[in-house]
Amino acid sequence: MKWNVITGATGLLGSHIAEQLVLHGEKVRAVVRPSGDTTFLKTLGAELVVGDFNDLDFLQRALGGADVVYHCAARVGEWGPWRQFQEQIIDVAARVFDACRIAGVGRLLHVSSISVYGHPPDRADLFTEDEPIGQNLWSWDNYCRAKIAVEELCRAYPRDWTMVRPSWIFGPRDRNSLPRFFKALAAGRVAITGRGDNLLNVIYAGDVAEGAILAANQPDAVGKAYNLSSDGEATQQQFLNMLTDALGQPRISRHVSFRVAFAGAYIGEVIARIIRLHRSPHITRYAVALIGRSTRFSSERAKTELGWRTHTSIAEGLSRTLEEYYGREKAKAV
Repeated sequence: MKWNVITGATGLLGSHIAEQLVLHGEKVRAVVRPSGDTTFLKTLGAELVVGDFNDLDFLQRALGGADVVYHCAARVGEWGPWRQFQEQIIDVAARVFDACRIAGVGRLLHVSSISVYGHPPDRADLFTEDEPIGQNLWSWDNYCRAKIAVEELCRAYPRDWTMVRPSWIFGPRDRNSLPRFFKALAAGRVAITGRGDNLLNVIYAGDVAEGAILAANQPDAVGKAYNLSSDGEATQQQFLNMLTDALGQPRISRHVSFRVAFAGAYIGEVIARIIRLHRSPHITRYAVALIGRSTRFSSERAKTELGWRTHTSIAEGLSRTLEEYYGREKAKAV
């Protein structure tokens, strides 16, 4: 029986990887920070190892004996000074990779992101893994630059490695993307960006977890990257309709052009930097692009080489996500 070690197991994707591995009857060790919420992991019966990700000796002990290490731990979100991205994404990955090397880990599965491609121009054909990374990066594009830097570290890793590049992930235990959207919706800050007919590559976390596990256990996947994205199941308008319907709120009818929304977000970012705002502005360029552009990525390599398929519809995924979200919010209020 394989030993699977997961960094970032309290996060959205890491928790789904842990859940599926346990369901498969495999051993799971979760490496977590002292501040991490381990409630769900405890229900799985996963082994918990709590410590400081800045401590290489701790990481070496935590990863020792692992057949596969799933590196999911990283800062989530696009806003903040470069120093935070350096420390919380690049430096953490460097120490984890170094600990994997020292501990003689069998396979490193690094969770990257389609963000590494940067902002390639729209076109009719799908973006494959052969697409150059780092295209048309913006000023303050710290998240993209950090994820690119970690991919470079991963490629230099001297033992077996594989990377997956998920698109926009959602699902139960999401504490960032959709909760932030719920707040914006409640505050009346959500509008349809452009015509609303652009396809979104939003994908359920459980499906991405399955792809990551397949990639980590496929011998021919060593040294390769895989896009894990939907085929564009829903347009922006359809996605927003499903979300508001599920929340029991009126459907959104107000439209804002992509250029106006993008320009407004940029101005907001400039002001936020001038006044040294610690939290993210209400609207960022990254968020506008995420919802307003057709970000279509091919997952054909994962389908062909790994046998990967998506199984969870957006509607079903939203239902599960909202059930968990409101249950968590209710528990907080008690």
